Amino acid sequence: MKLPTHHPNPLVRGLFSFWAPTAGTMRGWALASVVANAGITVSGAVVRVTGSGLGCPTWPKCTPDSLLPVAHPEVSPINMAIEFGNRMVTFLVLVVGVACLLSALRMTPRRPSLVRLAWLQPAGIAVQALWGGLVVNTMLNPFTVSMHFLISICLTAACWALYARSGEGDAPARRVAHRDIRRLGHVLLVAVFALLIAGVVVTGTGPHSGDVLASRFDLDIESVARLHADLAYLVVGLTFALLFALHVTDSPRPARRAALALLAIELLQGVIGYTQYFLGVPAFLVGLHVLGSTLVWIGALRVVTALRTRGPLGESSSHSPAEATAGV
Repeated sequence: MKLPTHHPNPLVRGLFSFWAPTAGTMRGWALASVVANAGITVSGAVVRVTGSGLGCPTWPKCTPDSLLPVAHPEVSPINMAIEFGNRMVTFLVLVVGVACLLSALRMTPRRPSLVRLAWLQPAGIAVQALWGGLVVNTMLNPFTVSMHFLISICLTAACWALYARSGEGDAPARRVAHRDIRRLGHVLLVAVFALLIAGVVVTGTGPHSGDVLASRFDLDIESVARLHADLAYLVVGLTFALLFALHVTDSPRPARRAALALLAIELLQGVIGYTQYFLGVPAFLVGLHVLGSTLVWIGALRVVTALRTRGPLGESSSHSPAEATAGV
């Protein structure tokens, strides 16, 4: 029987490549998962800035009587369509996640490290979907909305880990830069995560709650925005220091390019942030800022993974205890 993986159309072969995966298609599905999870993070922001957070006022059904959007006297059809569309994106993310898992399970030879990372995707998406129901049932409480974003960020990190691991071997991790430089990379990643937490606090305090019925954090918006800006300056400073250290020590080009790309994204994100602040936080720029935040997070993950190597694909040779300890 002719399988779809033997189809003459390359697009069909690509869509069904999870059934007969190669190292290249496994990495392709992993990258698709990174893009899909970044996409649903941005689509969630679109829901919020358009006031569509309760466009489907119930969960898991869109309305009390229907799984699909139907006319509802208290909800705008546009808002309902936007919120329902965001829920449909979840299924797309789930499909990609399942494709990653099947690819990892059917790889020959099977790599347990990839299987473990791939399992995080359907599990994480299930948690995210259930939490989305909690967001609706709590009428967009800012804490539940903030956690919804942070869960997406953590899931994106798992997807990036799968992408990075699928393109390298299974040898023990070995650093490619000085030990202190790698530590600086880890500090930078923690600082970026702290910046994201501050960002959701600002979001939960300011406008664009997702619906007029949504509550807000009882905090001073100027104070939390100032804290967010201070953390942004810290992240930019750490990134510049890392980039400088990588250049003066002549570290491998992939690490230097990753740090340079991250710095460029951060500076652009800063321009967007200050522009939206001085323009009164327009909805479009808020959505763009969320996209920038997601890219900063992915960029920071890329930097950290670029500071170590596990050798090329197929390499699983053992290293001395000292090398293994240094790579952890």
